[in-house]
Amino acid sequence: MKSKTIATKGLMYLIMALIVVVCLFPVLWMCIISFKTVGESISGYNALRVEVPTLANYERLFQLIPLAQNLYNSLFTTVLGTITTLFFCALAGFAFAKYRFPARNALFLFVIATMMITPEVGSIPLFIIMRKIGMINSLWSLIIPRIATAVGIFYMRQYIMEVPDEIVEAARIDGCHEFGIFWRVVMPIIKPALASWASLTVIARWNDFFWPLLFLRKSSMYTLMVSVSMLPTSDGLSTPWQVVLAGTTLVIVPSIILYLIMQLFQKEGLTAGAVKG
Repeated sequence: MKSKTIATKGLMYLIMALIVVVCLFPVLWMCIISFKTVGESISGYNALRVEVPTLANYERLFQLIPLAQNLYNSLFTTVLGTITTLFFCALAGFAFAKYRFPARNALFLFVIATMMITPEVGSIPLFIIMRKIGMINSLWSLIIPRIATAVGIFYMRQYIMEVPDEIVEAARIDGCHEFGIFWRVVMPIIKPALASWASLTVIARWNDFFWPLLFLRKSSMYTLMVSVSMLPTSDGLSTPWQVVLAGTTLVIVPSIILYLIMQLFQKEGLTAGAVKG
């Protein structure tokens, strides 16, 4: 019986290892190609063999696009967009979960109903609004319209509902003001939820393509994703795939690293929440 259990676990680990290899292979292939010279093969069995490693593709990348500025734009919109979304979604979720006010359920159902509408449907009226308030070609146009999302509010509300009302009431009796209850009592408890939502938000904001392409007009204001998408014809000619994949590497690898970092915060939050004290 014990040998059967070990064999079952071994088979499961083997299957998971194969899945990981299949998922990571395109990323590995992309990274390897980015260090190849233009004359080397990028297909077939020789694709994974680098004869003469070079950084020329990355140097060419800096020549074709304002890479440093685009990287700053992506980091600015991703970090600030994630922080504001976490704060306001958690604040709205706290209000829906712990307060009683007229039409609360109807308002929450309206918020949930907006999840059935794809955000791109409102792109035209949103573009008109951004133009009227002078935010076209501004990085804030990628942050303010999504400062809170229906999915985020729903997720935070469901998690905050699990926080005992007795803890909130005890803080209120001790003289803590309402925002203090949210910031000092509720926020530390929901760290796992914040880390999970931050992971999803970071990936979504970093890989965002549609909204930057819609609101931004100058190449210096583009995010890294938009600039890399224009690489094949950025110099008026056909850019070598080695250079294109070098740009793609700079887009994908940071998002993987950011996701892994957020997973560490999530694990720490879950561990802390499991300790009684």
